[in-house]
Amino acid sequence: MKTIGYNEPLYIQPFDHRGSFETKMFGWHGDLTEAQTAEIAAAKRVIYDGFKWAIEAGVPKQHAGILVDEQFGAAILRDAKSEGFMTACPAEKSGQDEFDFEYGADFAAHIEKFQPTFSKVLVRYNVEGDPALNRGQADRLRQLSDYLREKSQSRFMFELLVPAEKAQLDRVKGDKKAYDVEIRPPLMVRAIEELQDAGVEPDVWKIEGLDRREDCKKIVEVATRGGRTQVGCIVLGRGEDDKKVHEWLATAAGVKGFIGFAVGRTDFWDPLVNFRAGKISRDEAVAEIGGHYREFVRVFQTSASAQQ
Repeated sequence: MKTIGYNEPLYIQPFDHRGSFETKMFGWHGDLTEAQTAEIAAAKRVIYDGFKWAIEAGVPKQHAGILVDEQFGAAILRDAKSEGFMTACPAEKSGQDEFDFEYGADFAAHIEKFQPTFSKVLVRYNVEGDPALNRGQADRLRQLSDYLREKSQSRFMFELLVPAEKAQLDRVKGDKKAYDVEIRPPLMVRAIEELQDAGVEPDVWKIEGLDRREDCKKIVEVATRGGRTQVGCIVLGRGEDDKKVHEWLATAAGVKGFIGFAVGRTDFWDPLVNFRAGKISRDEAVAEIGGHYREFVRVFQTSASAQQ
């Protein structure tokens, strides 16, 4: 049984988006043809090449990794592993409000097929939401947690989203910014505690950006409570613009226990859209994506060093 936790620097380029790629990037709905699947896979290869560009440009390889799905990124996962990069692969069905396994009861076979450094889940979990829904999610998540800890080489990465309940938004008169600053942080703390108590034991918590350092400290305190001293936290980008992501990275980087980030759409969306529209070349898109990723690494490292 593995010791819980991962606390080395961790800079992830995520592009495991599936539903949003199909509908928002390509405008496709329903079952994909083989040609459409190949076209999405080729687009994801542009992002992966941007990641490799950043490594060549100086991002430390030993702390860099990709997060990509099996459906469109199987060849990328194999290549990344052969190149010695850290890899992460999602276990959840895309675009659902309730967590369930992408491959149902066969989830373990798919994990072992690629043996990623991290198996990742994206979970929407609000402690003041539907109790039955939360219990069902926790049961399935515990099943995955136990498997990864006891039977797999992959570690567990947990992306926690806390969408607002209507009553919570009503408390701040519908102001989503106020929800993010005042209401969401304590809900995140409670969600982590509740999931841990249900037997869900991630090695890394992937956390929505926080505006206040004291909230980052509270997240680390609950993530590492009860002897979970090696557990790490990373910041996700939520598709926000560069300025906002820089703020979140700088805020978290100075807090011991926040070890890095996983910023995806902010890196790659606009360059990929412009490349597909013929506005920039493939090489230009690769360099732009890689440049964004490298800059986020620089911001995190610089902010962390400044606080030491």
